[in-house]
Amino acid sequence: MTTLCWRLAAALAVAALLVGALLIQPAARAAPTPDLGAGRVARNLTYCTGDGQPLTMDLYFPSHPATIPMPTVVFVHGGGWEIGEKDTPDEIAPEMIGRGYVVAAINYRLAPQYRWPAQIEDVKCAIRYLRAQAGTYHLDAERIGVWGSSAGGHLAALLGLTDSRAGFDGQGGYADQSSRVQAVVDLYGPTDLPALAKTGSARMVETMQRVFGAGGKMPAALLQQASPVTYVSSAAPPFLILQGDKDTMVPASQSAELYRRLQAAGMPATLVPVRNGDHGFVPAGGPVSPSQAERTRLIGDFFDRYLLVPAGARSTAAAPGLPGLWALPALAQTVRDQILDYASAYHGMSAQ
Repeated sequence: MTTLCWRLAAALAVAALLVGALLIQPAARAAPTPDLGAGRVARNLTYCTGDGQPLTMDLYFPSHPATIPMPTVVFVHGGGWEIGEKDTPDEIAPEMIGRGYVVAAINYRLAPQYRWPAQIEDVKCAIRYLRAQAGTYHLDAERIGVWGSSAGGHLAALLGLTDSRAGFDGQGGYADQSSRVQAVVDLYGPTDLPALAKTGSARMVETMQRVFGAGGKMPAALLQQASPVTYVSSAAPPFLILQGDKDTMVPASQSAELYRRLQAAGMPATLVPVRNGDHGFVPAGGPVSPSQAERTRLIGDFFDRYLLVPAGARSTAAAPGLPGLWALPALAQTVRDQILDYASAYHGMSAQ
């Protein structure tokens, strides 16, 4: 055999060994979920059951020890009620952990395997679990907030506006506990489903048919029952609503209508339009304003206003709304102008 042949045979043998070694290597493990700056993380806690399946949450605790029970904010992921995972909390989570909050990130049953109202039943059960286990985790059961985006925003708003009379409590557990929350941040969530079924994008309507439909139709009564705007009353908690003004998935009118009804009910509500923001605040036609960092700070300030101080220590003279929003020099005039423009475009509203 020539020298060239020997070298070729040797190279092929080495290549075969390398390929074999690669094939017998164990699969690479997925990167662990980041701790988001938390001092401690309790993962995969079963908070309730649905259709015989365990429903899980992760709890992220601040790094510094608390001398009194801690406020909690709950993250409800989006994904069209069909996809999503608790392991992907957004940038708000580390902000709130750094401010001394416990963050709960939850999974819930997803459509179309589990039809509506399984999703809101699970979110409500998560709140009841946190109240029932408040002593175990050193939580303040009277200082619980929630935030969510898109479908998660819809669920967060519906959670904030409904009590047991809405029929969404389900059979998951902890029936002796309340599922009410003390503050809600709704990021571009659907709020008026009958209107959305008429004016939403084709993709959104198709998603709604899978989640809320029956036999290819979406019963009007069911859409009304699943709409946060149906339940606005004087019992509503404070709301902060952020909405992209160029959202092609959830029209800006959805957030505007919820804001209008909260204002009409005399409840604390602030609407922040995000200029040049498509769905998910993806830039559309220019820089997004407020920026991600500015939005995160606004949300943190909102939760601080309503959750940071224990209920018994709060001033009863506090004015509704979000004064801190106007105290940010770089944002105040820009955001106020956006809200006034936004308000004038929908229902002749005035911004607070």
